[in-house]
Amino acid sequence: MARRPGGTTPHGDGGRRARPGRIGESTATSAHRPKPEADATLPATDPSLVQMGEFGRAHGLNGEVRLKSYTGDPQAIGSYGPLIGADGRRIEFTDLRRAGGASADVLVVRVKGVADRTGAEALNRLALYVPRDRLGAVADEDEFFTADLVGLDVVDLEGKVLGTVADVPNYGGGDLLEIKPALGGPTALLPFTKAFVPTLDVAGGRVIVDPPDDLFAPAGPRPPDEPA
Repeated sequence: MARRPGGTTPHGDGGRRARPGRIGESTATSAHRPKPEADATLPATDPSLVQMGEFGRAHGLNGEVRLKSYTGDPQAIGSYGPLIGADGRRIEFTDLRRAGGASADVLVVRVKGVADRTGAEALNRLALYVPRDRLGAVADEDEFFTADLVGLDVVDLEGKVLGTVADVPNYGGGDLLEIKPALGGPTALLPFTKAFVPTLDVAGGRVIVDPPDDLFAPAGPRPPDEPA
């Protein structure tokens, strides 16, 4: 869940919050899929599901695997009960811990039924989902599921389309909108605050922003006396 500003709790200043998880960037067409745990051809754009994380590479030789968590508290991904893999399989964690390093949202987990490196490698890039109704409703009008923000058009105050929302990351200083520019090139980060994002029109498929002039400007060279 995302809030402007904030993480999993409100911080005043009229912040908005995005609840954990996201679905694919494409617009889904189906309204609901019954019992997705048993569906072996589960599409990533099912609107009844919210993406909670994605497996990475195998870790060691004994079945452990890296996992990028999209929940506000990364380890809370283990508290939602069995998750649903993008291929329809049921995923249960038997153990999880922080992977260490700079990325607090990367975990090392054990999955029920996976006991060796071969099984862990088979999970690489597998997205994990939870039924949306298991997450409950948002608490107020300034809260949004991250899944509902990813893919929205980003429009400036004059109506010009700047790009699309590619992600809603949080690196510890508050939620951000990662914007993929319409003209191509690297993505840019914009603080998810009311000052920079005054209007969200989720139903209309857009967010209206008041960005700095250098939003998509490449980083300039360091001054000669600035340490690397």
